Amino acid sequence: MNIFYTAILSSFLKIANPHCKKIFRNLNLTIMLELRPNCENCGKLLPPESSEAMICSFECTFCFHCYESFLENVCPNCGGGFSQRPIRPKNNWKNNNNLSEYPASTKTVYRPLDPAEHSLFAKGISKIPAKQR
Repeated sequence: MNIFYTAILSSFLKIANPHCKKIFRNLNLTIMLELRPNCENCGKLLPPESSEAMICSFECTFCFHCYESFLENVCPNCGGGFSQRPIRPKNNWKNNNNLSEYPASTKTVYRPLDPAEHSLFAKGISKIPAKQR
């Protein structure tokens, strides 16, 4: 399946109802992380090989500096926690699962945060372990 159709299906699955998602899973379609290119807060570039990218389960993407400085392990968009974004292999080690076959997104998301406002939002949430939110 080419990259264009994979991108369309990936977008569709984000809004599809659970029944539709089950159908696509049964078709063995590969949906992978977008690997967004920048920090949503400060705009820092985060190329696919960056070890500084932090993501939530919805793939909201922030640089390690913003994460460590004031996000308090609370995503400002969903309230979930963060994990380091994995690095997609550049080389085709097996089954064409690599960056050239599944390139990183070029769509930037830029939503600068007000640290004081986020601190109020995160105040109660940050005390709850991410796995219990």
